[in-house]
Amino acid sequence: MKNHISPAIRLTLVLLVLVSVIYPLVVAGIARLAPGGGRGETVSTNGKVVGYAAIGQKFTQDRYFNGRPSAVDYNAAGSGGSNKGATNPEYLKTVQARIDTFLVHNPGVRTSDIPAELVTASGSGLDPDLSPAAANIQVPRIARLLKLPPDRLYALVNAHTKGPLLGLFGPSTVNVLKLNMALDTLR
Repeated sequence: MKNHISPAIRLTLVLLVLVSVIYPLVVAGIARLAPGGGRGETVSTNGKVVGYAAIGQKFTQDRYFNGRPSAVDYNAAGSGGSNKGATNPEYLKTVQARIDTFLVHNPGVRTSDIPAELVTASGSGLDPDLSPAAANIQVPRIARLLKLPPDRLYALVNAHTKGPLLGLFGPSTVNVLKLNMALDTLR
């Protein structure tokens, strides 16, 4: 038995150091290479931080592109989804209310043309991105309010569209915060 305890204790200590010290230091070192040095990529305007590129924000003014709804009201301290199923009556009422609100603010859009991501919250409640289709469907409203040609706004959306990772993995996305900041420079 003595022959087994000593190696088990040594192995436990080696793994403890490896998993509790070395691995976290390696991950932290790699994170330093990421945008923001592992603390998140901040988005600034005029030297003032206005948000984080990886955390969604609420845009309610019609002159801005609206992001994806949030089940946690964009609170990064407590991310999460609504945990309500697609047949839950309360959830269906919430989605229908979002559809009705969207249609009021975007006249001329048919319900069937609204991308699902504009009326359903993401799993984290903090999704900062939309699909190009979800951004483009909002262009007529913004163009009308800002008195800008729609083609200029479509070009802006296209310029802020990020393709799939390595051209293969995931969908094309548009960061709503960065798009709205670019929109502010058009005026």
